[in-house]
Amino acid sequence: MHLLRPIAVCLLLLGPMTTAFVQASPPTAPIDAAEKRAVVEALGKQMNAKYVFPVVAAKVAVALAAKDLQGEYKQIHTAQAFAKALSTDVRALAQDRHFGVLYDPNFKFPSANDLLLPPTTEQVAEARKETVRDGFGIARVERLPGNVGYLDIRNFGSAEFVGAAYASAIDLVSGTDALILDLRQNDGGDAHAVAYLLSFFFPVGDSRHLNDMYSRGTDSTQQYWTIPLPDARYTRPVYVLTSAYTFSGGEECAYDFQTQKRATLVGEVTYGGANPPTPASLGYGFVAFVANDRPINPITKTNWGNVGVRPDIAVPAADAMKTAYVAILKTLIPKAKDDHERDDLKATLARVAKDESEKLHYAYISTQE
Repeated sequence: MHLLRPIAVCLLLLGPMTTAFVQASPPTAPIDAAEKRAVVEALGKQMNAKYVFPVVAAKVAVALAAKDLQGEYKQIHTAQAFAKALSTDVRALAQDRHFGVLYDPNFKFPSANDLLLPPTTEQVAEARKETVRDGFGIARVERLPGNVGYLDIRNFGSAEFVGAAYASAIDLVSGTDALILDLRQNDGGDAHAVAYLLSFFFPVGDSRHLNDMYSRGTDSTQQYWTIPLPDARYTRPVYVLTSAYTFSGGEECAYDFQTQKRATLVGEVTYGGANPPTPASLGYGFVAFVANDRPINPITKTNWGNVGVRPDIAVPAADAMKTAYVAILKTLIPKAKDDHERDDLKATLARVAKDESEKLHYAYISTQE
């Protein structure tokens, strides 16, 4: 596995298309009818050549051409608005929320060497530096009152970089009686890192087949399994928090926990972006992100694409922390080793139930667009 992906692809995999890119192009670049038709034709060709579902691709190409001929794009006069319209239409037609069209004449496409050759020493060093600067995607690790662990992961960096940080985080919460894994603001990343993290949550020797990734380009399937780790395992109850913003690799993490029956999911249905895309040129400064791959869960034989991951306990994202915390405390009280511990747990439950410091401290900031 290569350590690095081209920066544009990394950005796409780390967040929904609506927020993944900052466009440097003019805010009102004009576009005429001939250019729009050429872009629609190019998009149809790219879909037919690369999209992981060929039958769907053919239908989308025909539908887009029909929309253009019927004048549905006639009132669009800027390239940015046209890119947005195409993104909306293809997502609806293909039922694929990972798809997107971007207008950026300065977009740097990865070369064949970028995709096939190992990264340079300088690229590895820079990627590691950025991962460290990002805190390995880990926003918070804590031991909460009641001996409950809390781990907030915002993204999944390359497994080679984040593995040791995951081990340290798990070590910090290893003595807790239950763990809350917060994925409410997780916008995706490396599937290998997802598998690495999941590996800490099963006993030694309990190998789990988590996911498969089918590639149309190579007509091959890559399997993702938990891996043998020398580090401490976390085998106590796990609650995973989700939101409508939880995306891509964050969704896979939640989905893997759920399908393996290893955690209780609390929160909202996730975004629904499953099929990882790659950039393709449409000409005139337009870039399409077309999925050449699709995940296939070995248990459900499908994935979370367009439908999202459905929580076991559905509550607004802002209430997910409190809901999970209360549920955990209620299960721990009957298991208390003595009256003193039982009284402490009851007091903590009362504070959490009243929304005192805990809800303010862990309030979910739903500012994502």
